[in-house]
Amino acid sequence: MKRKCFRHNLPLFFLFAAFILPFPASAQERIRLGLSSISATNGSVWVAEEKGFFKKQGVDVEVIVIGGGGARVISSLIAGEIHFSVGGGEGSIRSQLKGVDNVIVASTLTKGLQRILARPEIKTYQDLKGKRIGITQFGSAGHLVLLLMLKKWNMRPDQVQIVQLGSSPAMLVSLDKGGVDAAVLTMPTFFLAEEKGYRLVGDPANMDISYLQNTLESTRPFLRNNRDRAVKFMKGYIEGIAHFKKNKRESLEIMRKKLRIQSEQERDVRYLELSYALLASTFYNEVPYPSLKGIQTILDKLAEEDPKVKERDPKSFIDASLVKELDDSGFIKALYGH
Repeated sequence: MKRKCFRHNLPLFFLFAAFILPFPASAQERIRLGLSSISATNGSVWVAEEKGFFKKQGVDVEVIVIGGGGARVISSLIAGEIHFSVGGGEGSIRSQLKGVDNVIVASTLTKGLQRILARPEIKTYQDLKGKRIGITQFGSAGHLVLLLMLKKWNMRPDQVQIVQLGSSPAMLVSLDKGGVDAAVLTMPTFFLAEEKGYRLVGDPANMDISYLQNTLESTRPFLRNNRDRAVKFMKGYIEGIAHFKKNKRESLEIMRKKLRIQSEQERDVRYLELSYALLASTFYNEVPYPSLKGIQTILDKLAEEDPKVKERDPKSFIDASLVKELDDSGFIKALYGH
């Protein structure tokens, strides 16, 4: 009878055990990371994923391409669908100004990856006055970079004609057909434009323009309630940056896989290598503290719409404690052999 009674209560026993026994580590340490686009700028994230740096630190990270730009990925973050997100910083700042509790925890790229390429007869930026300049769309990263470059040149936006064309390849086609005189292109399209003979007129990387091209985001409640998990994640994230910068061959292979580049054509291989070189040498930050200068750039722009924004402290938009902890501990220096 006792044996029968025990068998009868087995379901209750397992239900009880499920609550008192610890969950597997993978269930406890699961993290979802959302990307705003499929782009070469995510190379270091893919390296961290493929090389197992997240798992090495004890977190099981699922990398999800959400798409739709920075605003959409922030929406997924706030909805709790993901724990961290990678996207442009302007969307984060706009949402925080509305009272949303997201926060910038790292700035991987703080310079704009776009370049203005123009028809050969346009020799300097002064020649852009009155000309048609293509961008993807109003409010995009390319649009902001254009406005920042115009400001740097003491030019007003109404001194040029800004045309929305959708994508970098579409803008290059429009350049070829004479639809626009110049365009704000991103890589690898600007490599092709330069090969075609279009003239480089503006490059924010050489103009002392700080911009939040790629930021890592989370929410304050998640960081507050999951500090240990967040630190482990950041370790894997930063090790991905270091490995990317130091290991060209492996990083290129991972980028080819994630960008689904099947072609063996010399031109495609060369463009990928050029993209890698820019990211590794010029754009990726070894110690990716949130960029206060980049935040101020965006606040200055938004203040044109709402003067009250000028009163906001750039520090109120960030939580630099994760990067600082790893910086102070020597973890990041060790990755580079410093």
